[in-house]
Amino acid sequence: VQLQASGGGLVDAGGSLTLSCAASGFTFNYYSIGWFRQAPGKERGGVSCISTSGGSTYYTDSVKGRFTISRDNAKNTVYLKMNALKPEDTAVYYCAARRSLLYASNWSVPRLYGYWGQGTLVTVSS
Repeated sequence: VQLQASGGGLVDAGGSLTLSCAASGFTFNYYSIGWFRQAPGKERGGVSCISTSGGSTYYTDSVKGRFTISRDNAKNTVYLKMNALKPEDTAVYYCAARRSLLYASNWSVPRLYGYWGQGTLVTVSS
């Protein structure tokens, strides 16, 4: 099982980045995929999640209207398009996969995700 996050980098405030999460070794379309982030000295928190079919998406309040999650099941890949980036978005971003039932109340709970990628660093300069 492998989740490979990529697309991070250094960007100016107001800029955009698109993260990708490429999956292998499991039946991708059986799993919901989440993005989490962890800034230095802070706990890992949920950013967004997408259901198996892509029909349901969830976002943490601070990124609503700026980030868009999508998936391509034919390519076993999930994307996170990040616009209007702010310095407070600076963090290591991780993608993770889960088979457990996905609800609005539990999408951001890290322990419900069984597989994790290695993370990609996003730095937003002011």
